[in-house]
This record gives sequence, C-alpha cells and structure tokens, in this order.
Amino acid sequence: MGILDGKTILVTGVLTDQSIAFHVAQFAQEQGATVILSSFGRAMNLTKRTATRLPHQAPVIELDVTNVSHLATLPEQLREYSPTLDGVLHSIGFAPEAALGGNFLHTQWEDVATAVHISAYSLKALAVAAMELMPAGSAIVGLDFDATVAWPKYDWMGVAKAAFESTARYLARDLGPSGIRVNLVAAGPIRTMAAKSIPGFDDFDAVWSTRAPLAWDLDDPRPAAKACVALMSDWFPATTGEIVHVDGGVHSQGA
Repeated sequence: MGILDGKTILVTGVLTDQSIAFHVAQFAQEQGATVILSSFGRAMNLTKRTATRLPHQAPVIELDVTNVSHLATLPEQLREYSPTLDGVLHSIGFAPEAALGGNFLHTQWEDVATAVHISAYSLKALAVAAMELMPAGSAIVGLDFDATVAWPKYDWMGVAKAAFESTARYLARDLGPSGIRVNLVAAGPIRTMAAKSIPGFDDFDAVWSTRAPLAWDLDDPRPAAKACVALMSDWFPATTGEIVHVDGGVHSQGA
C-alpha cells in the first residue's frame, strides 16, 4: 500500500521532468494517487509531452491562476476525473525581468503587482477554487524559497515569497475548520527551467556547497518532492501552517 492510496492530487507547474512538480506527480502515482496536471497557453503542449514520462500518463487541464473564468470552472474540470480532490500542489511563481536582478529600488508597481499576484495571491485563489471538492483530511502544499532573508538579485520575488508564506498561514487558519491542511516546503535551489530565469542563480551554488550540513545537489529535485508527498498523506494529520525546510540544513546555519 502507498501513503496516497485512493487519493486524487492536482499538481500545477509541471513543465519538464527536471522540476520538483514533476517528481511530486511521479512519487504521488507511485504511492497510489490519481494525478491530474494543470497548465495553460503555450505551455499546455509541453506539459502534455512531459506527462507521458510519468509512470501513468496524467490528464492535463487548463488553468491560469490569474484567470477568473479558469478558477470558476476548475471544479467542473476536475469532476471529469474525480468527484473529490485530496491534495493540491501549488508550484507557480513568476516575476517580470524588471523585478529581479538587482533592480529592487527602481521596479515599478505594475511589475511588483504581477509578481505578487502570480506568486502569492494565486495560492489563495487556487485554494478557494478547489476547496469545494476537498474533504476533511485533504491538503494543500506550496513550493517556497526561504523568505526570511534578502537574497542577492532575488528582489521582488523574495518579497512575493514572504507574502506567499503569510498567505499560507492565513489559509491554514481559515481552512482548518474544514479539515484542510495548508503547508509549504521551502526547498533549496534546484536547476529547473524556472530557476534559469533568475539572474545570478548560479551564485546559490556557492552558498549551498559551503553551508549545507547535509550537502545539497542542485540537480536533484527528489528530496523536496518527497516532502510534498509526505505532507499530502495522512501521516501529518495535525500539521498546518508549517514551513518544512528541505534545503540540506542551510536555513539553520549562520553566515
């Protein structure tokens, strides 16, 4: 028996098989879950191709978390595959180029608003859209990057991640009475397609190679993915509003 036997999981953010989201989908299937993927626009074809590399090809529904119509029809789309939804992985983040790369003092509100909308508010939007299908005991897990400090060149995405962490705590408060858990996994840096768009990403290698007590492989998304799957299982029945660090221990060490 797998720890997700009989559960249905929605996984957002799968683009390539290098991503944490892809490995969450893979491990979830291996642990007995039915997996549904979401994507939108030109990325749909890429997600569908990547879905063929899973142990069982997963259906892909269209979902842009900034599109009110997509959010409104999400339950209807999901019901085509399952009457209930037991888990959601939020693996969505974006900041315009002007909001990254050391331009913090000069970034305009329009670019900041885009980063916060897609990278933070979308967690609330997705949770509200999915919650009517989620029974007591279900779980929402978001992928995070430590927002307790300022990272070089991460700029307004770092601010958005801080908002993301706060959003998760308020969702934990408001969804808890319905038995829905909300937790985040703060992963160390992984060389994914999304990471390649972050200026100075390679600088993180120097930090993690010298400060991680357990060491850290920037090319291995599996540790973070396993944590996400565990949080979606029934093995964390009384854990919500938590940030689980899967970063080799870097967050615990001083400079």
